[in-house]
Amino acid sequence: MTKLPRQVWLLSAVSFFADVSSEMIYPLLPLFIVAVLGASATAMGWIEGLAQGTVALVSAWAGLRSDRYRRRMPWVRAGYGLPVIGKAILAAASAWPIVLFGRTVDRIGKGFRGSPRDAMIADVITPDQRGRAFGLHRALDTAGALVGVIVAAILLYWLSGTPDGTGAPSTDARPYRIIFAIAAAMGLCAVALTFLVKDRPEPAPAKPEETGTLALPAAYWKVLAILLVFSLANSSDTFLLLRAQGVGLSAWAVVAAYAMYNVLYAAVSYPAGALSDRWGRWRVIAVGWVIYAVVYALFASATLTTIWPAFCAYGIYMALTDGVGKALIADVAPKQHRGRAMGIFYLGTGITTIASSVIAGLLWDRISPSAPFWLGAATAVAALLVLAIVRPGRASSNA
Repeated sequence: MTKLPRQVWLLSAVSFFADVSSEMIYPLLPLFIVAVLGASATAMGWIEGLAQGTVALVSAWAGLRSDRYRRRMPWVRAGYGLPVIGKAILAAASAWPIVLFGRTVDRIGKGFRGSPRDAMIADVITPDQRGRAFGLHRALDTAGALVGVIVAAILLYWLSGTPDGTGAPSTDARPYRIIFAIAAAMGLCAVALTFLVKDRPEPAPAKPEETGTLALPAAYWKVLAILLVFSLANSSDTFLLLRAQGVGLSAWAVVAAYAMYNVLYAAVSYPAGALSDRWGRWRVIAVGWVIYAVVYALFASATLTTIWPAFCAYGIYMALTDGVGKALIADVAPKQHRGRAMGIFYLGTGITTIASSVIAGLLWDRISPSAPFWLGAATAVAALLVLAIVRPGRASSNA
């Protein structure tokens, strides 16, 4: 088994510190928006949907530009710097539209960095390393998320005092603002680490390249179409956190449950990526989709007893699909168009996330909190049926 390049480890370390910062905020955001600022679940769906849409649009643009100019690091560095500003805005937010603005700034940064960073990883590895490389990145990224969640839980417990056990979220904004400000400061560590990563610009091609999106091979579009069918089921994870609070968990316990999810996500990501190198990407992803359908059914009928194993199983689903999905995209994308391929992938999944998150918010407010999860489970089953009918098999590898 060949050793992974230093660049993969460095970019994974950058993501580790970035996720310490991001995940100090993410599990608290739905509680802050709904309980402290008094917004509805529909408003939260719009905030998260538009935030993901921003990521999608910017990712597609940044990926294309990084391909065209053959330099990726400026996009990556800006992508880790903007979220520091976005988190500072969240710390000062007094109404949900300000939260929307802060999240948008944060997500613009994520959009800048996602496609170029993933392309940088794909550029320095061999085809038989892709599952391990993206698995390692997801493992360290998620380990950072775990650290961030644990720090947030400890700070929230300490700043809010001893919980009363009723599960009613605190309406005191001060603990949230302090944690958001600390998270913004932590984001500077990720920015500093980007200066250790060296760009490796490709030489100019001997002949002009085809620049239209249709230059990507048919195998890429087939893979993308199947992944997008499933992503229609995948609304924002903030609804999982709001559901946990709704069944009786206190704010700090919601964060603790989210920490358990990250433990499984981090622990399984690298083995899942390595397994996909040997067993095939689609087989691993299909197992993940089955777990997702079961998990969303659990969330739909959640109780104080079942919410904890549901979060654990959700972490396993993420480990089986997130890094493996990116490796699958890298398998079918030509080297000179990898930034574009990753960007279009983010664009497509972002658009479907907007739709699914807004629909989830409307279903939550107008029907019941369980309705979005039943819809997600049913859509996941539909995606599995599409996968069984199309039977894409093992994707071809590109050097």
